[in-house]
Amino acid sequence: MADIDARTEVRDLHQHDRRTQPDQGAYGNYRIAAIVPCHNEEAAIGQVVRDLHASVPGVRVYVYDNRSTDRTSEIAASEGAIVRYENTKGKGNVVRRAFADIDADIYLLIDGDDTYDALMAPQLIDALIAGPYDHVLGVREPDESADQAYRPNHEMGNRLLNRIVERVFGQNMGDMLSGYRAFSRRFVKSFPAVSREFEIETELTVHCLALRVPSTSVTVGFRDRPEGSESKLRTYRDGSKILGLILNLARHERPMAFYGLVSALMVLASLAVATPVLVDLA
Repeated sequence: MADIDARTEVRDLHQHDRRTQPDQGAYGNYRIAAIVPCHNEEAAIGQVVRDLHASVPGVRVYVYDNRSTDRTSEIAASEGAIVRYENTKGKGNVVRRAFADIDADIYLLIDGDDTYDALMAPQLIDALIAGPYDHVLGVREPDESADQAYRPNHEMGNRLLNRIVERVFGQNMGDMLSGYRAFSRRFVKSFPAVSREFEIETELTVHCLALRVPSTSVTVGFRDRPEGSESKLRTYRDGSKILGLILNLARHERPMAFYGLVSALMVLASLAVATPVLVDLA
């Protein structure tokens, strides 16, 4: 019965008051796995693991060390995380490996840089259960004290990519590049991950929209990285890869919309080239 509908399973889970921290019996015997991709996060990973253990009773925290050269894996293990290694560089490669390897009922995905508030994990889990949903997106809301968490060019790029996806798929997820999510088992075991790097969040979002996966969102805290932690995201390089993935997925999932847009752009380009000639002939 491994393939039982995850949304049916969650109906049997004990419901608790979301306004309080869950007690030891809050999630019954449900298996909850937190997946934490990491590359050189020794300054942050300890706090992330501690917060997950403190907020989600019984959670199994899997830290995937993606070719770190610092003490990330050592610190994670000392805080009680299960440390695994993915030697093929890229967040997408880590997520694909983790989804294939880990057997659980509810999955959390969170970055290891301590920018997302891991103490809010119960809110994502509760939302997944209450739907029941197969996917819950953590929509980032920067803390008042945060001045580097959401750089202006990142925010502008995020809005642009959200707008493109909304145009193509007819829905707006709100924060499609968020790395803080919760999933049902059914979602994880049916997700055909092909991304290698930071495009993985886009692929997760488009998968939800294309298949009309039952989804919802919750607002989560977002803050500056701790001192000593550096962003691995390269705005223009990774942004171009994300845009390329959106277009490629749109070509396969919404061919009429994609080729209709391409045709319209070609017509506009043709008119722009032809107009001066037609004016001269007139």
